[in-house]
Amino acid sequence: MNRRSVLLLLASAGSLGACVSQPLRTGSLDGASSAPYTLASGDRLRIIVFGQENLSNIYAVDGSGRIVMPLIEAVPVAGMSTSQAARAIEARLRGGFLREPRVTVEIDAYRPFFILGEVTNSGQFPFVNGMTVQTAVAIAGGFSPRATRTTAEISRPTGDGIVTASVPITAPVRPGDTIVIKERWF
Repeated sequence: MNRRSVLLLLASAGSLGACVSQPLRTGSLDGASSAPYTLASGDRLRIIVFGQENLSNIYAVDGSGRIVMPLIEAVPVAGMSTSQAARAIEARLRGGFLREPRVTVEIDAYRPFFILGEVTNSGQFPFVNGMTVQTAVAIAGGFSPRATRTTAEISRPTGDGIVTASVPITAPVRPGDTIVIKERWF
């Protein structure tokens, strides 16, 4: 009888040890969250060339990270900020087309975010400013009955590659992030 009690106690202690939540690894995303926004494939840009109404329009960043404009054709903008993209377009226009081009680049629509796992509707959704993991889950129709409701895994493309970390559901989401909602065990 005594052996049975000890084995039962050890088995229950082992089960409870599995319930202890793991520490969140957010250090790797902290630098990526505070970095300025850089353009990438999927962004739509509103480009205004002052005094040139036929060049001012909305342009999409294509799969290779470029925008295609009349006269100057393809301009690589991936990895640039909006002000850097404006300077690159000005430099191209200055090369034989306009004397003193003045260009403004604004983001018309951010690239989408992706959400997978234990949500009602996984997939690709439009990004909304100020979004957190919790609002992303709401956009995806809410948690499934088996979902972990306190943490998520975010994969974020950075200049150094893709960074993945476990974060609380109050963590901010950036355009292009992939969110995975894991299944809970109990």
